[in-house]
Amino acid sequence: MVKRGTRGHANLTSIIVLVGLLVAGVWIWKKLPPDTQDYVVDQIVPMAVGGAVFGSIVLLMTRSLTLRATRRRERNRLITAFQRETILSKKLDLSFALMEGNAYQTEGLDTVGPDLKDLWCTTLQRAVGNEQHRVRGMAASHLGALQDQSVVPLLLKALEDDHPYVRACAALGLGRLRAIDACEHLKTVMEHDWDQTVRGRAREALERIRR
Repeated sequence: MVKRGTRGHANLTSIIVLVGLLVAGVWIWKKLPPDTQDYVVDQIVPMAVGGAVFGSIVLLMTRSLTLRATRRRERNRLITAFQRETILSKKLDLSFALMEGNAYQTEGLDTVGPDLKDLWCTTLQRAVGNEQHRVRGMAASHLGALQDQSVVPLLLKALEDDHPYVRACAALGLGRLRAIDACEHLKTVMEHDWDQTVRGRAREALERIRR
């Protein structure tokens, strides 16, 4: 571990070097002939700025492409693992990780979209009891990301779940789905549910739908 005194000494040294470079730069600038100063201001500085801007754009584009490629590889890995998995609990975890890693977008999930829907619908209907509230809630919130309006009735039913976590997740799913048919139900939940988090999620969903 680097000692605090050593770090402070290094910072002080860096400041002294920076100040020294600034002083040297000002001194050199003042020694330059006026014609050279004008040339630097008119030609060199604009070129340097333009080069810096161009370099920044190229760097940003490269990083964006690299990030997209990394996400695509990870998505393909998770899709393969999801399709091969036979244990339900692990398959559920992989399905949630897949959608989360894909930023809750359906892009690239065409091959597994129907399987995800079936798995989450089944989980929401069959994972009963307080002990299963987490998986019910996760299934409800992730269903909305599939942008399939046929799951709206199931999510509306989940708004009446005994556990507030599930109700909050159902509201989140309806908001992601932008389910116009759910507005009245969400308004009722927003006004009357006893849980503050559920009311907040319902309000957020309504705002998202009405945008």
